Amino acid sequence: MLERIRAEIAAAGGWISFARYMELALQAYYGRSDRQFGAQGDFITAPELGNLFGRTLALQLREIEGPILELGAGSGALAETLVRELEREYLILETSGALRSRQAARLGGRVKFLDRLPEALRGVVIANEVVDAMPVHAVGWRPAGIVERGVSTHLTWEERCASGAVLDAVKAIEVPVPYDSEIGLAGQAWMHSLAERLEAGVILVIDYGFPRAEYYHPQRSMGTLMCHQRHRSHGDVFLEPGAQDITAHVDFSALARAARESGLEVLGYATQAQFLVNCGITDVLAQANVENALHYAPIAAEAQQLLSPAEMGELFKVLAVGRGVKPPLLGFSRGDRSNTL
Repeated sequence: MLERIRAEIAAAGGWISFARYMELALQAYYGRSDRQFGAQGDFITAPELGNLFGRTLALQLREIEGPILELGAGSGALAETLVRELEREYLILETSGALRSRQAARLGGRVKFLDRLPEALRGVVIANEVVDAMPVHAVGWRPAGIVERGVSTHLTWEERCASGAVLDAVKAIEVPVPYDSEIGLAGQAWMHSLAERLEAGVILVIDYGFPRAEYYHPQRSMGTLMCHQRHRSHGDVFLEPGAQDITAHVDFSALARAARESGLEVLGYATQAQFLVNCGITDVLAQANVENALHYAPIAAEAQQLLSPAEMGELFKVLAVGRGVKPPLLGFSRGDRSNTL
């Protein structure tokens, strides 16, 4: 992986954008193994905690007609729960061959795998912890102007004057100088692509991030880049490229704007905790046998991780955009924060 990255940097004249570096590193990371997810992997996602997240999400999906398309299905845990709960056509688009094999082994013939996005979409598109792994451009605000932070031959940061689409995307953002952050052009292009294909239905984005005012808050002056390896989080993006996860928080305002530009309506935006409470997570919890501690204790611990502000409840958000769907959706019936986007 190091040889490939250095060869590309050399071929490009000694510098590549961080977005390209992140793309190369993550292609290797997700392409070589399926070990990323779960207690024995590098990180754990909500569906890996148990089936409480999926069972609660299913209550929302029952409101929306049509097939379900999950993008980047990870270990297949969410798909397994939703297929059981909803008994509807379930499609998966997975770019990692290793993960696709793992999903196929887990799900058997209960789902259909796609090789590319359909030209027309109807129903529900789910992206759970997908956008945070899309390449981002690293940018910096300096006294002399705005720079793009790229990667040199020795895998160190090197700054150049920002230009083109990167400069156009960040020049209107006001932050104190000096300031480092990211801009997710790939995520915005992804949303445009989905929106252009969506004939009727809902796109649900579940991820960690902020609206723009919080994303570029004066106190967040070192950006949001983060790496994960064996459940250890750190900020060294150049450590073992291809052997660790690299992520950036999601700018939900940018995704909402991209959806609106493509003719979609923002149907709701809420914290994960508020969304799950609105959907009826307490009702799902009530189905557990409180008198049987062996059964109830794990699901109660799972609810704590999903809902607690100190865990996933506040940092994770849910954004719904769509076409031909009448709001309000169940998950946003209370506590909708769309006005912050």
